[in-house]
Amino acid sequence: MSRQNALTRVRSESGSDDIVKSSVFKLAWPIFVQALLAMLLGYADTLMLSGYDQTAVGAIGNANQILGFLTLAFTVISSASGVVVAQYLGAGKKDKISQIYTVCVAFNLALSLVISAIVYLGSDVLMQLLHTPPEMMDDARSYMQIVGGFIFTQAVLDTMSRIFQSNGKTVFGMVISLGMNIINVCGNYLFLYGSFRSWGLGASGVAVSTTFSRITGLCAAFVFFGFFIDGHISLKYLKPFPKDILKTLLRLGIPTAGENISYNISQLFVTGFVNTLGIVAINTKIYASILSNFAYLYSLSVAMATTIIVGHAVGAGNYDFAYKRVNKTMRSALIVSACIACLNFLISPVTLGFFTSGSEVSEIGPQIIGLGRKVLFVAIFLEFGRTSNLVIINSLKASGDVKFPTYLGIIAMWSCSVLGGYILGVVCGFGLVGIWIAMAADEVIRGIVVAIRWKRGTWRGKSVVHAQDDSSSKGSSPLTAE
Repeated sequence: MSRQNALTRVRSESGSDDIVKSSVFKLAWPIFVQALLAMLLGYADTLMLSGYDQTAVGAIGNANQILGFLTLAFTVISSASGVVVAQYLGAGKKDKISQIYTVCVAFNLALSLVISAIVYLGSDVLMQLLHTPPEMMDDARSYMQIVGGFIFTQAVLDTMSRIFQSNGKTVFGMVISLGMNIINVCGNYLFLYGSFRSWGLGASGVAVSTTFSRITGLCAAFVFFGFFIDGHISLKYLKPFPKDILKTLLRLGIPTAGENISYNISQLFVTGFVNTLGIVAINTKIYASILSNFAYLYSLSVAMATTIIVGHAVGAGNYDFAYKRVNKTMRSALIVSACIACLNFLISPVTLGFFTSGSEVSEIGPQIIGLGRKVLFVAIFLEFGRTSNLVIINSLKASGDVKFPTYLGIIAMWSCSVLGGYILGVVCGFGLVGIWIAMAADEVIRGIVVAIRWKRGTWRGKSVVHAQDDSSSKGSSPLTAE
């Protein structure tokens, strides 16, 4: 049997044809639900604190900005593990699956334990680097030390979620996220408004409930893994240490995470600019980001679903199908995300009012609503660019074109979002609106550039699968092939 025929047989057995023919909606809705639940887990803290203490809202907003950036270190391995596990399962090569599982979990656990220690011991320094206002420091410190001190639970949980997705068990991630949300909301209520309110923990109580929900979710993940996943996680798979597996995971993960790392670093600078504008701008940024992220969540879900289809189509050499699939997704995604952004703007007096209804914010509430409406109007234009970036950039990476999006992202983010945000927001005095205009320019410019690249077809012929096939035919292991 020829190599091409063998590849065709393997892809057919692994269900590639079924995935390529799947609708984006069928693949996107489980991703959407899990991502929504994960987003709500973080926003529940902000929403429930908004009627309790506005200073605490700004404090945990700053703390989460740093924690969100630090968790990117874990995505290098977790994102790569999804690719490697899926390829080996699809090829029916299960002999090294347990070893891959163990390396992924062990590396992220070791890395996250170090980061947990750094966050716990250096929380004051980290918050000062972000120019956190003095009145927010106590709450930010306590939240950082509790949630950040246990950040290793999130690292391992992210890895387990990737393993479930690669095995087709997306329902596990949904169930775990739902359970974590319920635990977190109940815990927040008890500490802020219920039986434990007399303890006066405030932000610290919210941090405790968030951490407890993650610990519970991680325990559930290992239970699901033990009962339903074909494979094991054990220290015996690390002797001798499989360096080739780790090298491959890093080789795949570092370029993929490059754009996200650049984005989050740039957002740390943007947050520093906002922190110089006062509590109205700080909290408006937090609330506007929450509302805008509903449009982002839809775009992200369809982008990830499209990435799955594109990856399989490109692996099969069907570039024309991949090209048409992305274009079709782009049209519908732009319409839906723009509609969500417009709706966000139109109902913003009501939605922003939810965050500013407490008695402690009666004086600054109208200012937040007024500023928030201006920001959400600019966000309509931002969504056009961001949707294009999510769909096309993820598809470029799925096709093997990973370097260009990273280089483009670094240049655009720092020249537009950071430099442009500083000039418009701080130097020219346009404040938060100026900063949002700069971020919108970043997204739109990148969206136009990657759309041109996708149309020109520069990404064609960059399939990683074919490169591995060529190396395999020469006697190299697919796992360690360049």
